[in-house]
Amino acid sequence: MGGGGAHGGTTYKGYTIPHNKRWHTVAGKGLCAVMWFWVFYRAKQDGAVLLGLRHPWDGHDDHSHGHGHEHEASSSSSSSH
Repeated sequence: MGGGGAHGGTTYKGYTIPHNKRWHTVAGKGLCAVMWFWVFYRAKQDGAVLLGLRHPWDGHDDHSHGHGHEHEASSSSSSSH
């Protein structure tokens, strides 16, 4: 079927596993590292929600910086003028 062991490789029970090129191995390890960094970053950000320890709408550490209801009140009063 295939090419047999013409290009080199390891034969096991009649199946020849070809050797990888170096750049395939390096690229695979690099992409694997990126994947795990991303998984750990998302776990840090959303781990409590994923585990059911908090709801997605709870908290968010109040990133409004004081632009909440006061901002809405000033914009509605300025439109009545």
